[in-house]
Amino acid sequence: MDNKSSFPARLASLRKWRGLSQLQLAAAADCSQRHISFLELGRTQPSREMMRRLSAALGLSFRQSNELLLVVVDRRWNLLQANKGAVAMVEFLVGPLTPGAAINLADALVAPDVLRPHLTNWQEVVAYFVRSVEADAAADATKESAALRDRLLTYPGVQESLATPSAETVAPPVLPMRFAKGQVSLELFTTLTILGMPQDASLQEMRIECFFPLNEETRQVFRQWATPGAVTVHKHTS
Repeated sequence: MDNKSSFPARLASLRKWRGLSQLQLAAAADCSQRHISFLELGRTQPSREMMRRLSAALGLSFRQSNELLLVVVDRRWNLLQANKGAVAMVEFLVGPLTPGAAINLADALVAPDVLRPHLTNWQEVVAYFVRSVEADAAADATKESAALRDRLLTYPGVQESLATPSAETVAPPVLPMRFAKGQVSLELFTTLTILGMPQDASLQEMRIECFFPLNEETRQVFRQWATPGAVTVHKHTS
């Protein structure tokens, strides 16, 4: 995963990485180029609506890639949005998803009966992931983040994973995720981009998680999944 950074720097980095000018991003997000410039300079703060429009605009750019899968989640890993490729990957692993259903990706990763049966290095991945959730809970000190942390810690095997020596060491720059189902093996890594500001609770610190292939076999499968199509949106409901 990549390091967290401030919203202005991250927005500029994402825009440039996707090959978009400020004018192109402004057109996609239905705002002025001046506003994009001010956001990237930190001279103005994005509203909740602007955050959603920027996320959608960057998502359109993501979907134009022929091998990039992405999801948008809030701070507690409730799924807000996923592109076609990401939905295809999850449905390949766990079966059809109910449109509009509330999905928590933290539970899906850590629980014993969702992704775990197909994640061959589950112990390593979950140890690192739960440590990051613990850090989030300590940082924002909210009952919601604490509840997520406590729930994840109750799943079978989590405490044992955290007790392994590797869980106490510094994570490598890239922590691979290795999935296997039938004759298909996938090896990938993810990057997490923070699109909110921690002190602004109304934004719920939206996050974009991108999935990248680590070998040619996975790249070919991603190309099959990430065909152009409409974004599939999932809303978390209380």
